[in-house]
Amino acid sequence: MHRLIAAAVVSAVTAATLPFLVSPAAAADVTTTDGCLQSVPDPGTTAPVDICFTLFRPAGATQGSPVPMVLHSHGWGGSRTTDPASFSYLTDAGFGVLSFDQRGFGESGGQAYIENPDIEGKDVQRIVDLVAAQPWVTKQKPGDPVLGAIGGSYGGGYQFVGAFSELRDTGTTRFDALVPEITWWSLNESLLPQGVPRTEWATALIAAGLPTDALPPIVLRGFAETTATGNVPGYLHDFLDKNGPEWHVRNGRRLDIPVLFGQGETDNLFPLDQGLKNFSRALTDRARAKSIFVGYNGGHTLPSLLPAGGNLDIPLVTQDACSPTLGSPSFADLGLRFLQQNLQGKKSGLTGFGKHHLTTAAGDRCVTVPSVAPTTDVRLGDVVSTVGVGAPVAYPVAQGPLTIAGSPTLDGTITTLGLDNRAFLALSVGTSPVDAKIVQNNMLPIRENGIAINKPRTGVALPSVAVDVPAGQTLFLTVSPVSDMYAGFGSRVVGAMKLKGVVLHLPVTTS
Repeated sequence: MHRLIAAAVVSAVTAATLPFLVSPAAAADVTTTDGCLQSVPDPGTTAPVDICFTLFRPAGATQGSPVPMVLHSHGWGGSRTTDPASFSYLTDAGFGVLSFDQRGFGESGGQAYIENPDIEGKDVQRIVDLVAAQPWVTKQKPGDPVLGAIGGSYGGGYQFVGAFSELRDTGTTRFDALVPEITWWSLNESLLPQGVPRTEWATALIAAGLPTDALPPIVLRGFAETTATGNVPGYLHDFLDKNGPEWHVRNGRRLDIPVLFGQGETDNLFPLDQGLKNFSRALTDRARAKSIFVGYNGGHTLPSLLPAGGNLDIPLVTQDACSPTLGSPSFADLGLRFLQQNLQGKKSGLTGFGKHHLTTAAGDRCVTVPSVAPTTDVRLGDVVSTVGVGAPVAYPVAQGPLTIAGSPTLDGTITTLGLDNRAFLALSVGTSPVDAKIVQNNMLPIRENGIAINKPRTGVALPSVAVDVPAGQTLFLTVSPVSDMYAGFGSRVVGAMKLKGVVLHLPVTTS
């Protein structure tokens, strides 16, 4: 496996000592230093793994005048940032920055275990040890730096695995504030909801890991078996199970630090519900009261063509009406203010704590709600769909104007006659069933194994959304036997699914 390793690295560097610093260079009053440290071996091996980084020390940062530190890391398939200009908004504000290559990517060694607390969790802990060893970094006590973190997608995953693994291992975390974007609560829920793979994204993630041989063989074998059989093997589910906040919360851990969440509402890899669950479940009540949730149209977004979705331009532009509503021109600026308040103690005029701020599907309005739980029940009657083949059907729910902001669910009794019945659900908006488009490009499966006769199903999740339904248009429930996000993973046997006595629970708001 090809690795680009720094030319001069001391191989015996430990987490508690300073690394060999390679060719420090000053750029725009920021001293930039490259290096690598050693972390735990890959499972089944004995050789320590290099984790490589770039350290940015702002002008004036000394032992006598220390500064807080902000960690950064990249998305899946990426590598660390080495240009000081990329972090000038932080270094100009008096923060040090460390950007690092995660295991399996960039100059770092090993393979990617997708934010496993026993592997990548140890890597992040070693990085924090390194930061704590810098004399020019502010400390709360020896070994405990004043520390924040930024990054999106996989760069949000390292924040959670680092903070939660420290909490598990020591009873506390040295992170003081996090700013994760477009990241996950549960990899099994997001990649394989109800055991139905998000085909396009699974394929893209595997492809992104191939150039550096990043993925362990068990993952490649698992997805190959899933493709061949239509079912997720238990060993793949188990591999992914620990790699997200859901596992830690299930085991009694919650973070007691403030977090600024940014989540993509048109994200159909780590959808809006993943961020909402992190906000409501991964934090203590005290931390949530000091945290902010911002939803915007963007993230990992592929257009939905079957069934037809709205927001088809979102891959090219992120629409964020909420950061300006909260007093910042962009989410990055909002993040800076959040870090200044929590790491430097500066009063930056932040508001909106403990609430969800969601950009509507049109991208021109921010809806603020204290809860995303359903508030209104709508009795829909019977819903019928073919499985395996057929066309989407849109069932009218309510007339506009109204606003839906949160996480809708569905109750009913299900009857199926096939072997493994799969259909896909979403809210949609249009003037008629013919032109109704699914909201923010997301669908979720409803799955029933084997024959069922009037079997009760409650709390069936529909995609979380934020949408204004204007006057003259209708909110629909779209039910489809196929979805291009799950291409090839609908029912493999043609049949039918009937939902009887359907009740929709909708998060209707007047905000």
